[in-house]
Amino acid sequence: MQDPTPKEVIKLRAVADYLFDKDVGKALFPDGIRVVKSKGRIRQVWLAGEPVCAIRASDGFIVLNRKGAELVHAALRPPRLRVTVSDDAAPFVAKGRSVFAKHVVAADPEIRPAEEVLVVDSNNSLLASGKTLLTGVEMVAFNIGKAVKVRRGFG
Repeated sequence: MQDPTPKEVIKLRAVADYLFDKDVGKALFPDGIRVVKSKGRIRQVWLAGEPVCAIRASDGFIVLNRKGAELVHAALRPPRLRVTVSDDAAPFVAKGRSVFAKHVVAADPEIRPAEEVLVVDSNNSLLASGKTLLTGVEMVAFNIGKAVKVRRGFG
């Protein structure tokens, strides 16, 4: 593990701003982050001994770990990048189960497929993070099919 260069920090923050929202990069990658590199490219980002995220090798996109999801959750105002599930489904999602459209109570209408999102309960408590398979509008409208492939449950 090593300290990133100032240029690498700027690049990480720019990617986070692009993927999540303006000014999320500063919250997700504060001063003091450490990185793990492979073949000269950043593969993981750590903060205070905890993994924040991984950088996907194929496209450079950010895949959030628990700490990263918590930082993004705190930085974004609801309903941005959030999928709210029913209270019945919440314990299963927190264990890492996929979110099905019939359990989606609300979703950010700007969500697009293949985006990294936060899955929350009705109290906006963070349950999981994952990759969307439908748009936000479709998640609310559909009664069948998978809406979010959960990467990590935080239960």
